[in-house]
Amino acid sequence: MILTLVIFASSIGLLMVRPKPLNEATAVAIGAAAMLVLSIISPLQTWQVLQENANVLLFFLGLMIISVVAEQAGFFQWCAIKAVKLAGTKGPVLLGVVFGLGAFITAFFSNDAAALILTPLVFVIVKRHNLNPLPYVFACAFIANTASMLLPVSNPVNLLAVEKFHLTLGQYLKYLLVPSLVVIGANLLIFRWLFRKELTAVSCNGQPEEPIKIDGFFLTISAGLGLTALGYILVSVYGLPLSYPAAGGAIILLACGFGFKRIKMKVVASGISWSIFLFIFALALLVKGLENAGVIKVIAEGLTKVAEHGHLQALFSVTLSTALGSNLVNNWSMMMVSVASLGTMSTQSAVFNNSLVYGAIMGADLGPNLTILGSLSSMLWLVLLRKRGLDIRPMQYFKVGLIVTPVLLITGVLSLYLCGVIWG
Repeated sequence: MILTLVIFASSIGLLMVRPKPLNEATAVAIGAAAMLVLSIISPLQTWQVLQENANVLLFFLGLMIISVVAEQAGFFQWCAIKAVKLAGTKGPVLLGVVFGLGAFITAFFSNDAAALILTPLVFVIVKRHNLNPLPYVFACAFIANTASMLLPVSNPVNLLAVEKFHLTLGQYLKYLLVPSLVVIGANLLIFRWLFRKELTAVSCNGQPEEPIKIDGFFLTISAGLGLTALGYILVSVYGLPLSYPAAGGAIILLACGFGFKRIKMKVVASGISWSIFLFIFALALLVKGLENAGVIKVIAEGLTKVAEHGHLQALFSVTLSTALGSNLVNNWSMMMVSVASLGTMSTQSAVFNNSLVYGAIMGADLGPNLTILGSLSSMLWLVLLRKRGLDIRPMQYFKVGLIVTPVLLITGVLSLYLCGVIWG
């Protein structure tokens, strides 16, 4: 067990430090390879882990292709322009619109897509209107995490729990729709108060908005996005893999793009973060190693003891530990550990309750609002802003997160607990 923990801790340490030439994927892949060489995990288990995560990997591939094609069609830029026209130049209203637009993109295209697409657009908007950028760019990062509980597809880490416990959309929404709306509202209110001074001074330099061409390509892609969103809902209702509509939507949008001769394969390939597939697979192998070494069983036994003292205490423990762990080892690896532990607990403990699974999802989604290292979307957000000359220091993010995150977690857990009482 000690050797396995050392390898796991070393891998996560490399993940956080990322010494050149390593990136997130290669950092954890080294640890996974070490476990394989040392026979902590077997070649057969490696193949089984790949099969178990195939739907998540295919979902990610489809999602990234969909985002690339939609961006090339100008769909997200069109949404941003409409949002600005709706808000005018009123800072508080514009902040609310950014939250709303971010929640929409996150809900149907994931938090990573929201960070990738919304951040550059909002940055252009605040520059054009001579606004203080901080409230609006922070809104991009926080709404990407806060709104990622809305649907199973809103955050790829959600799929780890959805796949493991075979959750349907109906079950998911019963427990997490109301808490999601509560924390989104709370996040907006806190931002309105926290940045109240920055939201008052607003001016416009009169630069015209860049028009988006509404042609057959744009309309066809918009229709394809609508069908994909409908597909997400339908397969979620029947508990089918979410990779199906993601892959199907990607194929449809690619066909449209090639048919209109508006998409090149080189552009699509460059828009896919290929290293993320190795990252997810390697992390899954590391968690399998923890399971083989008995670490997951120990965690499950600890959760069982906590659960025996009351459901609310167990729910707080699962949610907060997943949230804090996400900031230490990233929400991907923490969610894998939490899901594996709850899976063991569900087969061995009579006090297991389904709401604990949703608590883990909440912790993995809201926890990364505390530090930059919590999620890939937050790290991506930081890189995008630095490329545009706005250097947000990790301590700035932490100061905002320290105010926002505890409130969101407490209100989220309490609303989740009430949903659990209602639905049983």
